[in-house]
Formats: sequence, C-alpha cells, structure tokens
Amino acid sequence: MKIAAITDLFQRIYEAAGSFVDSFAQVEIVPLLLGMVIFILYLSMRALALYNTLGAAYPDERIPYRNIWGAYIAAYGFNNIVPARGGDIIKFFLVKVSVPQSTYPAIGAAFVVVSIFDLTIAIPVLTFAFSQGVFPNTPELPKLGTLDLSFLSTDPQLTLFIVTGLTLAALVAFAFLSRRVVAFWFNVRQGFTILTDWRRYLREVWLVQFGGWLLRCAAFWLLLDAFGIGGSVRNVMLVLGINAVAALVPFTPGGAGVQQALLVTVFGTAAVVAAYSVGQQVAIAVISIAVGFLALLTIFGFRSFGDVMRAGKAHRAEEKAAGGG
Repeated sequence: MKIAAITDLFQRIYEAAGSFVDSFAQVEIVPLLLGMVIFILYLSMRALALYNTLGAAYPDERIPYRNIWGAYIAAYGFNNIVPARGGDIIKFFLVKVSVPQSTYPAIGAAFVVVSIFDLTIAIPVLTFAFSQGVFPNTPELPKLGTLDLSFLSTDPQLTLFIVTGLTLAALVAFAFLSRRVVAFWFNVRQGFTILTDWRRYLREVWLVQFGGWLLRCAAFWLLLDAFGIGGSVRNVMLVLGINAVAALVPFTPGGAGVQQALLVTVFGTAAVVAAYSVGQQVAIAVISIAVGFLALLTIFGFRSFGDVMRAGKAHRAEEKAAGGG
C-alpha cells in the first residue's frame, strides 16, 4: 500500500509538472512583449513624477530627466533581485549625484511626495479586491508562507496609513538625531515644495502617476491574456490588489513568494495560473533588470549594481566627513 501511495504521489507530481510546462509553452508572445513595453512606459511615468517633484524643489538646477529615469529604472530592477527594497539605496545615490546641490533629506522628502499617490490609489484597489471574496480568510493567510499576513486582510487601509506614517516617523527621528536640526528641516521642506502648490502637484505629479497607473493596468491586462488567464477589469484589479499586499511585506525580491501564493489562491490552483504567477514575476524582473542595467551602463557609466552600491557608500562617507547633508 505504501509503495502504491508513493507511486501515485510521483505520478501526480509528474502530471502537474507537465501541465505547468505546457502552460508556459502556450504563452502568447505578442501580448507578452507588448505588456513589457507598456510596463517600462509605466515606470517612465513614475520617474517623470519624481523628476517634476525634484524640479519644484530645485528650480535653479538643470536636472536631466534621463538621469532620474535611469535611477528609477535601475532601482526597480535591483529591487527584483534583492530583498527589503535594497534598490532604494541605489535610487537615493543616483538621484543625489544627478542633482549636484541636492541633499539626502530633500530627496527623501521627494520620495515621500510621490508615495502619496500610491496611498490614494491602493486604498480603493485593496477595498475592491477584498470585497470580491476571493482572498484567503484571515486564519488562512499565515499558511501562505512564513510571514504573518493576516492583519493585511482585516484592515488594509490602516496598514497603508501605518506604512506611510512609519516613513514620515523615520524622517522625524532622523531630524532629532541630527546635529543640524534646522538645516535638516529646511532640506525636508525643500523636498516637499511642490505640495505648497496643490494645483501643480495634481497636474505634474498625481495625474502623471495616474497616467502611469493606467499603463500598468494595460500591461497586466496584456500579461493576463498572454498567459491564458484572460484580461478584464476585475482580474487586473485583483492582480493590483495582490501586488499591493506583496509590496507591504518587501522581505523577498519583488515580493516573490507572497505574490505567487496569493495569485494561485485568488485565481485557483490550475497549472495555467501557476505558470502566470511565476511568468509575470519573471518577465517583469527580466525586463526591469535588463533596462536598469543598460541605464547604469549608458547613463551613469557603472558596470554592475555592485559598483553602484560601493560608490554610493563611498559618496555618503565623503559627505559625512565633509559635514554635508
């Protein structure tokens, strides 16, 4: 009986693996490639919003958009291969050297400005996603992995506000630990400059990011079609909701693991869904890493992500030694 059970188990594994491979073989190349192109355009719109925020903070500086674009794309690509959003360190450094008179507190504040859109759009997306009744129940969420995600389903809005609050709290904590509190707050306010003109913020940041978000929706729609799930408003919103949950627990590269588990749980356990859950992550990682590395090489002259990290640490050490912000 035991031998028969083991044989049956291996047979099921073999059949599941075969179905998984077959699902990959049936991927439609045209919508996949078009989705990747549109995804890069989405990231470019996000970079434009950051560029406009920095332009308001440093109106007398000539800031090359290509540098901000390269910093944003490179950081996004790096975040897909390292955990805990290590790419943000790359983004800080590359933006800093692209705006010569800038300071790290001001750049950090600019990053907070562009995150406001994420909060405003994630709340309705998560509300819709959880209202569909397809996300796992609270007791089942911890079973998705080693991370306890149950609190995310009970009150996603509160979770998003906590994340944003922690970001702001980190800035406040740094201020009180700084030896130059007055200068620090001046730099922080400089990064928030565009928020003093709400019409400009709406026009140059929020609406730009909203346009990018629509491109992201289009990219996911095409990816759903490419992997045979089927693009629809509902399915796209569910994928966006899953990505929002995965982004709140950035302990794996690109939210991998958490994202795949939720995709399979929400859409079902069929091999085609498993192929999509892996394929989407791999496709986005590959294109963002490739374009990010190309940006590092052609715009900044770095030959690897490691070179950027080392240069960033050296640059920060020099600034501290010189007493700069």
